[in-house]
Amino acid sequence: MSETVIKADIRKFSVEDLKVLMKEQGEPAFRAKQIYEWLWKKGAVGFDQMTNLSKGLREFLKENFIINAISLDKFQRSNDGTIKSRFKLHDEHFIESVLIPVPDDRRFTVCVSSQVGCSLTCKFCATGQMKRMRNLDAGEIYDQVVKVNQQSLETFDHPLTNIVYMGMGEPLLAYKNVLESVELITGDHGLNMSPRRITVSTAGIAKMIRKLADDGVKFNLALSLHAADDMKRNEIMPINETNTLEALMDALDYFYQKTRNKISYEYIAFKNFNDSLEDAKNLSRLCKRFPVNVNIIEYNPIDGVEFVKSKEDAVDEFASYLRKQDIMVTIRRSRGKDIDAACGQLANKD
Repeated sequence: MSETVIKADIRKFSVEDLKVLMKEQGEPAFRAKQIYEWLWKKGAVGFDQMTNLSKGLREFLKENFIINAISLDKFQRSNDGTIKSRFKLHDEHFIESVLIPVPDDRRFTVCVSSQVGCSLTCKFCATGQMKRMRNLDAGEIYDQVVKVNQQSLETFDHPLTNIVYMGMGEPLLAYKNVLESVELITGDHGLNMSPRRITVSTAGIAKMIRKLADDGVKFNLALSLHAADDMKRNEIMPINETNTLEALMDALDYFYQKTRNKISYEYIAFKNFNDSLEDAKNLSRLCKRFPVNVNIIEYNPIDGVEFVKSKEDAVDEFASYLRKQDIMVTIRRSRGKDIDAACGQLANKD
């Protein structure tokens, strides 16, 4: 009975690793760079695509290695043009990504996932009701950008302009892989996109926000805030019990002082919970320590959750108060909720 040979994922290899491999095969060192560029500049998902390699080398790679790329399982298109894609991973797990087109502004944003499921159990989020199965590796995050960029080009004749790590999972709990994926997306050896067009969103892990600052990241940071006092935030976001608002404000201040990168607060408005004038006053106090933009987001209903979205006049009054305090505010109406693609709705539904 023959043993099954488990092939290594060649995307786990650095350029230096590939140089060693090529030397062992009697190939010139520059072949390593060619392979690496096929993987990360051109997004190759098969060795036969690597046409500037000899047939013999391609056969060697096929016999000994694999590329664990994600594959499109299904997609849905919303009435407003939003496209939600479900991708299948090599180990039979699924994740979702969302393309949000705003053609009038020439803005095409992909919302990418960083984990299969999530462990944070935020009460208003469908993903939070799922069990966290594992972190995505850097290549699986990169793949989402490549594949959704292809969708954007094919559907809207326009490449992606922005990337937000705001899909399934908590990016700062997949820290190493998220930063590696950003390097693949922004590096000269990869997609060469500007880090200023990337936003990483976190539910709030103070020590990891400080680590972002110490690591000198170039991308923007968003805090999923959703309540501006600890009592309310504890109620809807258990992570706040160990990462209080004061701890988060200190960490964000540290991040801003070291990086000068943009910071935003994401604030889902819930009727009769966090949309009062008193809530707006509490939020304004959190906006005074460093420059911050506030994005007020329409709540999108999910099964088994009793929250209701705020009335438009309540949101307008809330935003008006903040603007009078010289705070930058954007009201974001829901996109893609008819296909469960809106904020908080990603749950791998069939």
